[in-house]
Amino acid sequence: MKMTFRWFGTGHDPIPLAHIRQIPGCVGVITTLYDKQPGETWERDRIRALKKDAADNGLEISGIESVNVSDAIKAALSDRDRDIETYIKTLDMLGSEGIRMVCYNFMPVFDWTRSELARPRSDGSSVLAYDQERIDGIDPETMLADMDSASNGFMLPGWEPERMARIKELFQLYRDVDSERLLENLAYFLRAIMPVCDKWGIDMAIHPDDPAWPVFGLPRIVTGKESIHRLLKAVDNPHNGVTLCTGSLGSNPANDIPDIIRSLKGRVHFAHLRNVKHRSPGKFEEAAHLSEDGSLDMYEIARALRDIGFDGPLRPDHGRMIWGEKGMPGYGLYDRALGIAYLNGLFEAIDREGRR
Repeated sequence: MKMTFRWFGTGHDPIPLAHIRQIPGCVGVITTLYDKQPGETWERDRIRALKKDAADNGLEISGIESVNVSDAIKAALSDRDRDIETYIKTLDMLGSEGIRMVCYNFMPVFDWTRSELARPRSDGSSVLAYDQERIDGIDPETMLADMDSASNGFMLPGWEPERMARIKELFQLYRDVDSERLLENLAYFLRAIMPVCDKWGIDMAIHPDDPAWPVFGLPRIVTGKESIHRLLKAVDNPHNGVTLCTGSLGSNPANDIPDIIRSLKGRVHFAHLRNVKHRSPGKFEEAAHLSEDGSLDMYEIARALRDIGFDGPLRPDHGRMIWGEKGMPGYGLYDRALGIAYLNGLFEAIDREGRR
């Protein structure tokens, strides 16, 4: 297992690699070329530059999050094969540079969705939060302005302005795409890219939908144990796997995350560990990583990962904004660093118990 930290790259992330290097047990970063749009090919020199930045600070590139999938692929438009060929070229570049894991998602129009970016907590911190009643009352075409006003001036991953400026057009693209068609389109994409994944040993790790149910009438197809296994069966290749995100799956309290993990031996290629606090059906907020701060049993989740022999990259996920830090909501330094310390303690304790 490799403990890592998400980093958005020089010029995009206010957190320097030198600070990430100081987090005990953190050996690498999960990153991307943040300015690349879906359907664009990545250049080898830029991938090498990312690797050099990390290596110069004693870190490695442990995986890419994300090589974004275009709407042409997701909605099966006429130019999807062209975009798939471009995606394959990018995977070829990444593979030739020794990168072996790519996290991606297949959510239509929106990436992760929250109704608040900075909900105050009683401890003085703030967190990302979701309230279905509030979402039901929001015009999705106005969401970008709401997100901008609370984002501390940072561009949020999955909510890039150039994409959100096309939101009405994007909704139209998916007007005839239901969950069955979306799954078919995902399987078509995966079958096309598996040969290059086999060539380089690249693990494709799909990120669960966040939250784990349809939003704004758009389909969601990676929401729990049954849907994940359906996808893995549709393209039964060991490189077709999952990003085990406890926050996304944990948005639905019906998901038994340790059970899901144990059912996915060999297909968990990446893990995002964080806690969430359920308030009522369709209403949750993010929490500190500590089990007692939220609704998830982080000890049992860590034990399940050990039980299946998970040895891939792992990172803390969305953190609280604490100690007066001003940063990208969910992606500050301080609370995610605390999360790594806590998770490292859990895994050390589990490993010692196993040796008794």
